[in-house]
Amino acid sequence: MQIICALLWAYQIVIFVRIIMSWIPPTPGTTYAQIFEFFDALTEPVLGPVRRMLPGVRMGVAMLDLSPIVVIIGLIILQRALC
Repeated sequence: MQIICALLWAYQIVIFVRIIMSWIPPTPGTTYAQIFEFFDALTEPVLGPVRRMLPGVRMGVAMLDLSPIVVIIGLIILQRALC
């Protein structure tokens, strides 16, 4: 059970890192772009379906993606129920 709890916690960190990295768009061909693609590949299978169900929130000219927040809250609830 401790392994599952640790994996849930680690995935929350991975999502948080992706959120921070999304603030700085990657330049193709750089190491940063490769790292960004790695975190994107880890998180998109979970965030993608949630993003399709939730509309973005308009904030002026930008859209706020709520899927990472919803997934992190879901992970926290799951972690509290299991751990």
